[in-house]
Amino acid sequence: MLGEMPESFSLAGLSMGGYVAQEIMRQAPHRVIRLALLDTSARTDTDEQRTRRHALIDMAGIGHFKGVTPRLLPLLIHEDHLTDQGLVDTVIGMADRVGHDGFVRQQTAIMGRPDGRADLQRIACPTLVLCGRQDALTPVALHDEMAAAIRGAKLVVVENCGHLSPLEQPDLVTAALRDWLAW
Repeated sequence: MLGEMPESFSLAGLSMGGYVAQEIMRQAPHRVIRLALLDTSARTDTDEQRTRRHALIDMAGIGHFKGVTPRLLPLLIHEDHLTDQGLVDTVIGMADRVGHDGFVRQQTAIMGRPDGRADLQRIACPTLVLCGRQDALTPVALHDEMAAAIRGAKLVVVENCGHLSPLEQPDLVTAALRDWLAW
């Protein structure tokens, strides 16, 4: 993936994309001129998170893969957005396009990621750390931790927003990203 990227670039990652962005920072920090980490974490999964992921993989393995179901939506989006049918359809459609095999690969990769907290202090480029105030998967405290560890990082917390901030509050997230690109 890095071989296909320009010599220097700005890098933004949401959720699992934030884990990928952190890995790129470990491998090629000199190539990243600015970094944005959205609704993500520098920590490895807890035992409880790994157990939940294994259970979802097991369910998928016996033919019960349904992508994002209505019962999982409250983990992904703010409760006020659960009645936004366009948003709900977008989230469910994204999960459907990932499909069973993609889902299993993603969950396996996430469970295998390293704890990156010690790496944060080595990030030297302008960095935005952004999250939804009501992110149930990667709460504000994890973003506070990342922003505190990255020299000069700016923390933005988006109100009335869960884990999928660019979909839930696109205008606010876009404004924050535009500001970040102008740093």
